[in-house]
Amino acid sequence: MGGKIFKTLDEQIEILKSKGLIVDDIEEAKEILFRENYFFISGYRHLFMRSIKENRFIEGTTFDELYAMFLFDRKIRNIMFKYLLMVENNIKSIISYTLSKKYGFKEKDYLEPKNFTQDTMKTRQVHDVLNKMKRQIRLNGKQHTATMHYLSNYGYIPMWILVKVLSFGIVSELYCILKIEDQQMIADTYDINVESLTIYLSLLSNFRNLCAHEDILYDHRTQRMIPDNKYHQILEINQTDGEYNFGKNDLYALVIIMKQMLREEEFRELIYELGYEIDVLDGKVEVVPLNAILNKIGFPDNWRDIVDID
Repeated sequence: MGGKIFKTLDEQIEILKSKGLIVDDIEEAKEILFRENYFFISGYRHLFMRSIKENRFIEGTTFDELYAMFLFDRKIRNIMFKYLLMVENNIKSIISYTLSKKYGFKEKDYLEPKNFTQDTMKTRQVHDVLNKMKRQIRLNGKQHTATMHYLSNYGYIPMWILVKVLSFGIVSELYCILKIEDQQMIADTYDINVESLTIYLSLLSNFRNLCAHEDILYDHRTQRMIPDNKYHQILEINQTDGEYNFGKNDLYALVIIMKQMLREEEFRELIYELGYEIDVLDGKVEVVPLNAILNKIGFPDNWRDIVDID
């Protein structure tokens, strides 16, 4: 099989037109493709295709609609990333406070293996996570401003400073190896059970990395699913074979997580910002009904109603 070869902007336009896409302003389209990358923009074509097998656009689909979907995904990705960083900062603060208060504020104290789960099935996991944390101390100790300050002036790095250089992924793994009583104390802060918070942190880390690397967000699905909860039930989300169709491993699952981990006013702002971008998209895309786009994202038709659920 031959590899992909370079295509000029004119050739890229012709490929899109050969698949039935209407390009009204060729020069503008070429400028967009030059600036944004053909591969990235064409990644949104699936929403506008007649079927999975037929590599043809729905009749009447325009380049402007395709680009509108690209811009929409960028906007909601930036919105979600902003609130993901809020949640990340919150959970890092809560975990560092909990562990520092109980085990001490010097790394030689709070990184003691005895402070973590003694489950023999997780011995290797504890070892791996602690090594990752110690590695971050070695790598960032004399490079990051905050860690360098504490090392230079006090000779140690407190947990509340260390979390600044830990990835969300490592923090998610760290929660998994805590003693059950420590996990419970942290989960109680959000009024969430330990099992749910463990899964939530895994999904948050996944979505956070996706947003940070500007990957396609709107139709992303994670491998893990969040547990069924009252939000699925109260919103009366449709089911297939006993499984909820939305809000399990899609973008709406992330919204459900945010509902439980953001402050009320922050969550209202999130829904408002998402709603604004959805309304803008609705005014720009005609060939695909809005509810079809929402369902592709994982949003039920009544997705905004989650704001008023206690």
